[in-house]
Amino acid sequence: MTRLIVAAGGGGDAVAAAMLDAALYGGGDSPAVILTYAWDRLLIDPVPGPRGPANFTGLGPYTRSVWTVPADAKPIAPAGSTLPRLAAELPHTFALIDPTHGAEGITRQLEELIENLAPESIDLLDVGGDILAKGDEPTLRSPLGDALTLAACCQVDAPVRLLIAGPGLDGELPAELLADRMGTTALTLTAEHVEPISSVLEWHPSEATAMLAATARGVRGLCEVRDAGLPVPLTDEGPTVHEADLDDALNRNELARAILATETLAEAEQYSREVCGYSEIDYERNKAAWLKDQSLTDLEPESALSKLMQFEAEAQSRGVTHTTFRRLTEALHLKGSQRDGLRQLLLNRQPERYSAPLWAVS
Repeated sequence: MTRLIVAAGGGGDAVAAAMLDAALYGGGDSPAVILTYAWDRLLIDPVPGPRGPANFTGLGPYTRSVWTVPADAKPIAPAGSTLPRLAAELPHTFALIDPTHGAEGITRQLEELIENLAPESIDLLDVGGDILAKGDEPTLRSPLGDALTLAACCQVDAPVRLLIAGPGLDGELPAELLADRMGTTALTLTAEHVEPISSVLEWHPSEATAMLAATARGVRGLCEVRDAGLPVPLTDEGPTVHEADLDDALNRNELARAILATETLAEAEQYSREVCGYSEIDYERNKAAWLKDQSLTDLEPESALSKLMQFEAEAQSRGVTHTTFRRLTEALHLKGSQRDGLRQLLLNRQPERYSAPLWAVS
């Protein structure tokens, strides 16, 4: 018997899917197949947008349209991906969502997987809850990946359960806005549920899944995350997992409805510009160009610690209690590749401030 979990937005959703598989189903001797994007954003992958099979070597053929990402797969430079390392550290099979052919292509991939696996359950998992967006919310920033998987899951001839983990933790739609959209609580995560992915959290850059794990471990406060330094409340709602209505989500999500019949990613991206007023891939293109012009510094310990003290003082004045190492890397104007070095430096100096996997700023 096999389970299929679709990681709605890729990235950290794939890590959370592994945690939910153990928490909901016990993991056991038959871990789920996790269908996910290779879309790690610019910290890991300097190329904007999601990666397809042509961007890897060493993929395994699974069905006619689906490839698996084993531990020895490699992204072709300059692309980057966390998926091969996830495959090396977790027992799950990671299958690649290829959005090249739009929602119709992803639907086809799902149909082939369902026919091949005959799964006992199919879950569509989103950390944060932006899959429940209408499309016009002012704080919404990355709707396209979720809208594509939602559109595809609504078109397969099989029951799909929509799960929302950590409402509000992606820093997009606040938890209070999602309250009447999420349905019933299926599970509240605890520190024990985090253990199966604890080693992954030490290196994976996902902020939403990091905060999901931290709240499950009891961390509370206000966490500042990437880019604009968005503050995300860490509350008792953080470790909850809700079962939302899939059809309601589609009826609400204007972008998902618009892209149901799309046959290319470019077509879906254009709908995002029309419906939401922007494309997140355009944002990545602009940020990648901006980063090329930035004078990023090397990791010099004493200078980094001095800048850290200044950042923390300013963050505390904003009421911030925690931050992510991704945010620290940006705030200290370090290169993305130096995130792990910064993390190790801080853990060596003040390990008591590590609220795994977050950093306490005071």
